Parts: sequence; C-alpha cells; structure tokens
Amino acid sequence: MIEINMVRYMELADSTRGFLRLPNGKYIQTLEPAWEDNATSVSCIPVGQYKTRYLPSSASGKYKDIYLLEGVSGRAGILIHKGNFRSHTRGCILPGMSVGSVGRKPAIWSSGTALSMLHQATGRDDFLLTIEEIY
Repeated sequence: MIEINMVRYMELADSTRGFLRLPNGKYIQTLEPAWEDNATSVSCIPVGQYKTRYLPSSASGKYKDIYLLEGVSGRAGILIHKGNFRSHTRGCILPGMSVGSVGRKPAIWSSGTALSMLHQATGRDDFLLTIEEIY
C-alpha cells in the first residue's frame, strides 16, 4: 500500500496549513480547520495514521472523485476533496497547489489540479495517510 505523509506546519486562528508529500517527490498544499478538540465538522483530525480509500462520490453525492479517511476516532465522513476556503472543509482536508488569502481569510488555490495530482500519485488506490505536526 502506498504511504503518503501530511505535515501540518502552521496553525492560524481558524485553520491549519500543511502539505502532502507524494511518493513521486512532489508536494501538495493542504488547508484544514484548526484543532478544536476533534469536534465534528469544526476541527482538524488527530495526528495519526489513517487508511484512506478512494471513492467516486461521497455518500451525499456532493463531492466527486474523493478520498475517505477511515478509523478517525470519534469522527466519520472525513474526506479529501476540492475546496478553497476554511468554510468548505467541515473537518475535511482540502488540497491545493498554493496558499493565499482573501481579505483575512486563508485560502488554497488550484484544488482540482492538486486532487488530480493525488489521483496520479495513487492510481486512485487506497493509501496510508500519516499526519504529523511540526509547529
């Protein structure tokens, strides 16, 4: 099984920035909520290792071509999906090619391109995601 590391490097007032280190040596930026004691829909997930499964669509059908993290203690439905702002995460991980902001709100750009890179790196197969923090 492919292993991918996600490194969180900055926690802001309401969001967390990080990056995915792909097996091919490339990097993808990430945006998540800040740590809020693992509260559903408002917190990033705990540091740890998670089996991550490709899904063509989320259970609701809202998100397409995504990944689902399994075994997150006290949580369910944690996805890696496209999005640009903290308000798009609801506890999920947003991939992007670069980070920025709109006003004072953190943002992540080219999310679709980044998700495509993740698909290429994994072949849309399951992978093991290890999340760590360096801040």
